[in-house]
Amino acid sequence: MIKIPLERIVAAIKEKANISEEEISKKIEEKLVQLSGLISKEGAAHIIANDLGIKLLEQVSGRLKISNILPGMRDVEIVGNVQRVSPISEFARKDGTPGKVASMVLADETGSIRVALWGHHADLAPTIAPKTIVKISSGFVRENNSSIEIHLNDRSKVELSPPGETLGEIKLAARQRKQIAALQPTDADVELMGTIVQAFEPRFFEICPQCAKRVRLNNGVATCEVHKEVIPQYGYVMNAILDDGTETIRAVFFRRQMEQLVKLSQDQIIKLKSSPEAFEDIKHNLLGTIVKLAGRAKKNEMFDRLEFVANEVEVWPDPKQELEHLKSSPQVEQPVNSPPAPNGAKDLEELPSVEEV
Repeated sequence: MIKIPLERIVAAIKEKANISEEEISKKIEEKLVQLSGLISKEGAAHIIANDLGIKLLEQVSGRLKISNILPGMRDVEIVGNVQRVSPISEFARKDGTPGKVASMVLADETGSIRVALWGHHADLAPTIAPKTIVKISSGFVRENNSSIEIHLNDRSKVELSPPGETLGEIKLAARQRKQIAALQPTDADVELMGTIVQAFEPRFFEICPQCAKRVRLNNGVATCEVHKEVIPQYGYVMNAILDDGTETIRAVFFRRQMEQLVKLSQDQIIKLKSSPEAFEDIKHNLLGTIVKLAGRAKKNEMFDRLEFVANEVEVWPDPKQELEHLKSSPQVEQPVNSPPAPNGAKDLEELPSVEEV
């Protein structure tokens, strides 16, 4: 199912029906009351758009600009400029066979997106240079920790420097570096840098081997809401406390990000499930480690605190690059009378939060 963000639906209604955002919000609330709250705001906005005769999607597959890509789309084609490439990660599948994955970030005139290179596509990663134009065909789109990604399977194709393909001015939103004390719950693509002062053991949970969503367990049977009964694999997440001198925050590292942080493969991390004591040395070595994280702030309603969900992890960032960053960036004022850190001694003993992946 293709998922259209609420803000995109509202923008389409506003543009095509010439209705103010205030009036659209009022219509959405009225529709929620009318349907007794049995649908989401996105669902209510869909109905309103349909009632007004507004077509929200002109195209759901084929050649698309990055800004038009939505979760759930299949058989999409894009052309983009390579911004960065991650190395190959190897892992063992549930049946014991080896697997591998790499990734790259592509950008065009409308935005940027991560592309996951599974299987034989991962072998291309060492050969892809930054600024190379790449054409992706027959990719499918998934949402991962609120980020949209293109994934490639056996049907997908990757062409490097395809003849006749050109791009205009690449659009890359400047990622803002923020201090922890200045973070807001609405910060969606920001960068933090700090020191790990405490790390927590990973938590493992069952996921669908096809879509990587969490599964429900009932009498030992794993059920995915999309793929029904499945033989589950394991996902994992770990938390760490990051300190940048202004405040501390709990940072959340899901599978790929945890692998980047602890520098272990998927297979090595899964082994920790049955040998948790082996994580003690890893945890000890993380203390005092300087990391640069890109990701989003998130309010943990259960514990009433702000957390940071990492999308990209760089351990011991290059000092020369950071010095250049400081020279080229305006100085950030230190917060005045900043409140005490939300993660006190009691918080440090709590279990890490786990969300859908």
